[in-house]
Amino acid sequence: METNLQKQMTTRHITMLALGGAIGAGLFKGSGGAIGLAGPSVLVAFLLGGLILFVVMTGLGQLVLSHDKLKGGMSGVVQPVLGAHAADFIDWLYWSMWIINIIAEAVALASFMQVWFPTIPVWVFVFGLAVLTTLINLYSVRLFAETEYWLALAKITVIVLLILFGLFLIGKASLAQGLIPTVSAMNQHGGFAPFGVSGMISSLLVVIYSYGGSELIAVTVSETADPKTAIPRAIRGVMGRIVSFYLIPMLLLLILYPWTTLAASEVSPFVLIFEKMHIPYAADIVNFVIILALFSSINSGVYASSRTLFFRLQERPSLFAKKLTTLNHHQVPQNAVIFCTGTLYVGVIVSYFIGEKLFGYLVGSLSYTVLLTWVILTIAAFVLAKRTHNTRHLIFSGSALVGLALIFIGILINNALTITALTALLYAIMFFSYRKPTDRALDKKSR
Repeated sequence: METNLQKQMTTRHITMLALGGAIGAGLFKGSGGAIGLAGPSVLVAFLLGGLILFVVMTGLGQLVLSHDKLKGGMSGVVQPVLGAHAADFIDWLYWSMWIINIIAEAVALASFMQVWFPTIPVWVFVFGLAVLTTLINLYSVRLFAETEYWLALAKITVIVLLILFGLFLIGKASLAQGLIPTVSAMNQHGGFAPFGVSGMISSLLVVIYSYGGSELIAVTVSETADPKTAIPRAIRGVMGRIVSFYLIPMLLLLILYPWTTLAASEVSPFVLIFEKMHIPYAADIVNFVIILALFSSINSGVYASSRTLFFRLQERPSLFAKKLTTLNHHQVPQNAVIFCTGTLYVGVIVSYFIGEKLFGYLVGSLSYTVLLTWVILTIAAFVLAKRTHNTRHLIFSGSALVGLALIFIGILINNALTITALTALLYAIMFFSYRKPTDRALDKKSR
């Protein structure tokens, strides 16, 4: 029986995987909500979040390059610098993030499907989604990577079309009115920051959640051919695109429409652009793209969570751990994949009996989880820079940690106390459940 994952991913796969993880329903659907929280100053929030993401991803690249042999998962890049306890914690943290995310986005996808098929219950769509996602992730990592590549490409194509349409509409308006629409239009309806600094800080919760998923690159180390070349190249290729695909569409939307219109719209802001271009079935097209975006995120989530579970349990002696880390003939951890997709069914059952209130709590905790993952990765990069006397990266990482601390304070103030308490409890369980390998060995001997 094979015990190693198969190295079938290339730079193009990793790049699209990171883009697919970071560009999801948060952009297509959630951008209106972010604008509603901050007004036009949401641009500053996305720029600030993008700068921090750039430092986090640069640090991640340095961590990958700094060691000859890296284990898989987030723990693989963290453990050589911060030790086994921090590595264990970040793996469980990242696993919980994706488990919560796939449940949240599966039910969201079902709600978008019900736009076309209102009589079909949610659980039918989620069941079909779980089966499809399981099959894609079980067959081979290459099939998963190719599927994610084309899903991400479809999303990017729509974003590029929106940018081109937006520029066309601005050019058309400038010819008709004799002047070029500028950012001065944003200062109407309460100014550039109608809700002040607090509004911009509130929108950072959405921003951090939206950018989350880019760090998924780290999980691909064990299934990437020549990771020391492919991963840094993918990081460089993905960073500018992620920030541009958020900032440029937002800027164009805020120039073409009053921010109050975008915030109050019941449909995606993208629909407004497509409708203004007189494209037929604009709402259906964008609805389809949102469904693709959600499926892409769920697909990435099953990959990330199953691989993280595999890496975390791989060296544990228990029968349960051995079962979950068994590889099939495609060298895919099949039981870990089935276990993680199984949470989709649990999510449907829980949401059916408890309703969307619990669902909202789970989604609200995701911003904390993404933020804490970034903090641990940045601390690791900071420690590495200190060890190697790399002053430039030391300053970058230190500045990012200050920015992340300020964002954390902002999210803490603006988030519901219940969400914060439940998330803190989850973190405490994961952190204090750590047991040293020697402890597990002693337990095994005593039995």
